[in-house]
Amino acid sequence: MQRFVDDVTFTIRSGHGGAGSVSFRRERYVPRGGPDGGNGGRGGDVVVRVRRNLKTLAHLTGHTAFSAENGRPGEGRKRHGRDGSAWYLEVPPGAAIHDAETGELLADITEEVDDFVLISGGRGGKGNTHFKSSTHRTPRFAQPGEPGEERRITVELRLIADIGFVGLPNAGKSSLLRVLTAAHPKVGNYPFTTKIPNLGVMRYHDHDVILADIPGIIEGAAEGAGLGHRFLRHISRTAVLALLIDVTEEHPDAVFATLLHELSAFDSELAQKRRIVVGTKCDLDPDGEYLQRLAAACGGEQVIGVSAAARSGLDAVIAQFGRMVVDLPSGEADG
Repeated sequence: MQRFVDDVTFTIRSGHGGAGSVSFRRERYVPRGGPDGGNGGRGGDVVVRVRRNLKTLAHLTGHTAFSAENGRPGEGRKRHGRDGSAWYLEVPPGAAIHDAETGELLADITEEVDDFVLISGGRGGKGNTHFKSSTHRTPRFAQPGEPGEERRITVELRLIADIGFVGLPNAGKSSLLRVLTAAHPKVGNYPFTTKIPNLGVMRYHDHDVILADIPGIIEGAAEGAGLGHRFLRHISRTAVLALLIDVTEEHPDAVFATLLHELSAFDSELAQKRRIVVGTKCDLDPDGEYLQRLAAACGGEQVIGVSAAARSGLDAVIAQFGRMVVDLPSGEADG
């Protein structure tokens, strides 16, 4: 199984332009032919190509640098050098490209777009043919090719999903993702079962709703504790947050407060996203008392209960998730 990589830094280099040629026409009956040096080829560009089938940056690991091809030098008989081949930086949707030295955002890719040039190759030098004049008939010089560009970049992946599952470790996020979608995340009765984000597709009427199971948040995550901000960033592009809280938590108010605090500490805008509280493991709450306690602890938040183990409450969760993403009026969505 390919490992999940969401952050990689390396150097990119575009190709140098090829040198122009210093050459003179030499034929049997033309002993003093004029200059005929061709131009050098253009250096290859570094081009960004978005690939929807990519889900990780693992293919970019193991290398410190990637280079486009240099342009070839010009030749006699006014033959131009071949242009260098481009190097394609293939990334999934959701990738952000930064200058690793300055932090400048070079590209923020939220959808599949056409190829675009990140750094350009150097222009080829002109051959000595270009420097012939009425006063200088035999130029014995040509232009060198322009150097290519070099840049150290960081590529960062932020998953794009409609709904992001947020909760403490072992809150039941992976179990709910599994029963709502065709995804198969690792599930277990111990903290930090999920160490990488998992995506799944939930079908709602004629719409595909993308769900993301983000590794468990612990207190201090925004400062890097536990799996830290490396995974918190994956929820920054989700449209809706589902705060999953185990209904059997002894202090649900503290859990709710912790989740909101960590979201706000990482990015103040996260706490302002549309959200819903999902009480999980309701099979352990047959009388609904724990769910009522959770609703009270969350103030005026919308709270819905579900049990992945008993597969109860799933229809209500699907309907609510779907309405929040597709934004259909309640009666129309249920009709």
